[in-house]
Parts: sequence; structure tokens; C-alpha cells
Amino acid sequence: MNRPGFADWEYAFIAGTGSPFYGIDVRFFAAATGQIHSQGGLAVTIDSSLQQCLDWKPDVAVVIGAMVWESAEAPDIRDFLHACRSRGATLAGICGGTLALARAGLLDTIPHTSNSADFLQENAAGYAGHAFYRNSSVAVVADRIITAPGPAPVSFTCAVFEAAGLSSEIISQFRSMLAAEHV
Repeated sequence: MNRPGFADWEYAFIAGTGSPFYGIDVRFFAAATGQIHSQGGLAVTIDSSLQQCLDWKPDVAVVIGAMVWESAEAPDIRDFLHACRSRGATLAGICGGTLALARAGLLDTIPHTSNSADFLQENAAGYAGHAFYRNSSVAVVADRIITAPGPAPVSFTCAVFEAAGLSSEIISQFRSMLAAEHV
């Protein structure tokens, strides 16, 4: 089975709670529409293009991780990211999704994180943000750009929700609810 392998867990809290519980209009777009598979084997059909996303004018555009970001077949979404940013959207990348932001030059001058500094250096041609890299286990937010390592979907979701306009009280409740099992 061919599995491009988008990371199921990295968007799950955004998709699973954003719309039904918090009223955020969550939509899905891809550089190439059609059926794709998650790393867990879930087959999904994405029928909306990045141009349709631009036409929608999101407040936040999220790039989730996928094995494809680490390969030569990674889609070039620089123009899309810059267009979103110029229209005022916050950009968010987690795990391999940070590679798309790095390739677009968006991490060159702001504090950011990812899976590791070496991960960005080895997989994002043209990455020049070494001096701004932060070794962080949680999301880093700077200048309307959110970055996170793969194991940080909760802090990433909280940062995305804040950028989407949810109140700090709601975000705090959400974070506490998910942290409760670790207390």
C-alpha cells in the first residue's frame, strides 16, 4: 500500500475539537487533491486545492507533518505560504510541516522549533534560520508563525486555537483537560 504518511496525531485535536466544540471553521486542503493515507493507514480524500484555501482566506493555515516533507517529492508550497502570510494569516507547522516553512524562508529571522536543528538543516534546502532555532519540546510562537516538534500536538493545537481567536480561558480549559491524565 502506498502511504504518503501524513501524521494522524498532529492535526487530530484541531480537527476533532476545533469545529464541533469551539466553532472554528476547519477545512482541509492539499497541494495535490485526491486520496491520501495517514501514517496509521487511514485513507482520506482531499478535494480542495491550495488555491481554494487562498480563496477562502483562512485566519490560520496549518501544515501538518508527513513523510513526504522529508523527500524529494515534497510539494513546493512557498507561494501558497507567502500568499497566506501577506493576507494576514498565521502560519503553523508541526514536525515535517516545519520543513515547508523553512524552505519558504519563513523561519530565517524568527524564533522557531522543529523536531531538531539537524532535522531542518538536513531536510530543508536553503534553510538559514540556525541562529533562531530553539530546542523546545512545546510549540514556539513568533511573528504569526507557530512551529512545533511532532510530539507536541497539544501545545501546537493551543497555539493554533489562540491564533484562530479562542479566548485564553477556553485554551486553558482545553490544555487542562488534556493534561489531566498526566497528573
